[in-house]
Amino acid sequence: MATVEQARAALSGLKDAGSGRGVLELGWIQDPRLQGERAVIRLALPGFAQSQRDRIAAEARQALLGLDGVQDVQIELAQPEGSGHSGAAIGAAGHGPGGQGQLPQQQPIPGVKQVIAVSSGKGGVGKSTVAVNLACALARSGLRVGLLDADIYGPNAPTMLGVADRTPEVSGEGASQELQPIETCGIAMVSMGLLIAENQPVIWRGPMLNGIIRQFLYQVAWGQRDVVVVDLPPGTGDAQLTLAQAVPMAGVIVVTTPQEVSLADARRGLAMFLQMGVPVLGVVENMSGFIPPDAPDKLYPIFGQGGGERLAREAGVPLLAELPLEMPVREAGDGGRPVVLTAPESATARGFMALAGKVASLAAVPA
Repeated sequence: MATVEQARAALSGLKDAGSGRGVLELGWIQDPRLQGERAVIRLALPGFAQSQRDRIAAEARQALLGLDGVQDVQIELAQPEGSGHSGAAIGAAGHGPGGQGQLPQQQPIPGVKQVIAVSSGKGGVGKSTVAVNLACALARSGLRVGLLDADIYGPNAPTMLGVADRTPEVSGEGASQELQPIETCGIAMVSMGLLIAENQPVIWRGPMLNGIIRQFLYQVAWGQRDVVVVDLPPGTGDAQLTLAQAVPMAGVIVVTTPQEVSLADARRGLAMFLQMGVPVLGVVENMSGFIPPDAPDKLYPIFGQGGGERLAREAGVPLLAELPLEMPVREAGDGGRPVVLTAPESATARGFMALAGKVASLAAVPA
C-alpha cells in the first residue's frame, strides 16, 4: 500500500499555471491522507486561481490513482476567502454546492487612498475604454494608479493595455498569498483575463464572482496607490453589489452614449448606486460624435445629441465629459496602448485628461 509520503511525492509535480510553483508549496493542496483504498486531499485555492480548479483536481486525481492500492480519490474543497459559500467534497471535475453568505462590513484596501468605479447600464458604450484611459490619464498627471478589471465575464483591459499574454506571479505562502499586479502603461492592473486561457469562458454563479472580486481587492499586492480605478461589468448585478458593500468608494462614474436605449439602462445603474449610498461623481457621455480622420474640424452626432447632459441634469450630478469617437481610439485599444499615450493631442485624449482632472478633484484624490 502507498504511504502519505508517496502521495505527497506524486502531487509534487502539479504546478500553478501562472507562477510555475508547485501547488503543494503554495498550500493549494493540503492534508493528503490515505483511508484504506481511498486517497483524500483538500483543495484550497485562492479566488484568483479558481479558474485552474478543474485542471488541478483532475491532475491530482490522476497522480493519486497511480499509487499502489489507491482505487478512489476524494477531493475536498476549502472555502475561498470572501466567497460566501461553504466547502464541499467533489470528484475530480465536480462542483460543490454554494449558498449566499452574509457579506462583511466595508474594509479599505491597505495602501490605497481612494477607489473610483466606472460603470454603465449596458454593454457596448465604451465603459472599459473610459476606465483604461482614465487610469492612464490619472497616471500621466502624476498619481500612483491601479486598475482593477472587475468585468469577470468579459475582461478586455489586458488587450487594451497590451498584456494579454502575461500572467501575474503569486507571492507569499498559505493564507498570506498575494497576486502581483501587472505593471504597464504607468499603472498596475489585475484582470481575470490574465488568469484564464484565451477564449476560455468564465462560467460562475454569484458566490464565485463575489469571491474573485474580493480577492482582487484584498489579495493583490497593490502597494501604495493614490487611486484604484475599478472597471465594473455592465448592468446592476452581483459585481456592483459586492464592490459597494465590500470597500468604501470615493464615487462612481456612469458611462453612456447619447442614444435613448443607452440612457434608459444608465438611469437604472445610476439609481442603483444612489440607492446604495455610493456617491455618483457624474456622467460621461461617450461617442458623443464621430470625428472623421479626413475632416478633423467636423463632428457628426451619429448616436444623437444631448443624452448625457439630460441624464446628468435629471440625476442632479455633473456631466463630466463628452468624448468623441475617433479612429485613433479604436486603433489604440486594439493595439494595446491607450489613446491618451499614443495620440495625446487627439480630441479624445485631451478629453480624457480633462476628465481625469475633474475626477481627481471630485474624489479628493491626493495630488
